[in-house]
Amino acid sequence: MASNTDLSTPKHIEGGCLCGALRYAVDFPEDHDFKNACSTCQCTQCRKQTSSFFLTSHVVKPLSAFRFTSQTTTLKDYEASPNAQRGFCANCGSLIYWKPKGGDYTSFAVGTVDALYLWGEGADGVTVPKEGWGRVLAAGEANHWWTGNEIKGVTDNIPAAGYGRGKKWKGDE
Repeated sequence: MASNTDLSTPKHIEGGCLCGALRYAVDFPEDHDFKNACSTCQCTQCRKQTSSFFLTSHVVKPLSAFRFTSQTTTLKDYEASPNAQRGFCANCGSLIYWKPKGGDYTSFAVGTVDALYLWGEGADGVTVPKEGWGRVLAAGEANHWWTGNEIKGVTDNIPAAGYGRGKKWKGDE
């Protein structure tokens, strides 16, 4: 299997919430490190906000690399902890991003990336590869946060999705 460094990488992607009220674009800097920008989190907050066993996210910096391309009247921030903001759509509930207060990056939810970029739906193979860029956006080679909350036999060993790579953090280390 080819490593993520052997795959093509996007310069630009787009995404949005389930109802379409929030739309965003990401313009990746030339030196963006795709391999070390994707991570997962199994903390209780991410589980409850996504209604899933873990959140798959991708970090992009500087903050200006991530921008909304639509109105943001439905964008709401929720502070599950005092040092971070979670941006979501007030209409449909889609989690769009997580970012630290005062930080220089945004960690966007990979599941909100448009199908064209994520798995190549409608791709022509020229501007977007036919298989999309899902693997380089969500390969899980960076960090796996709050693995102390792993569910034995369910989320503790997910090598088929590539999540067995990267550093596992048991908690707020």
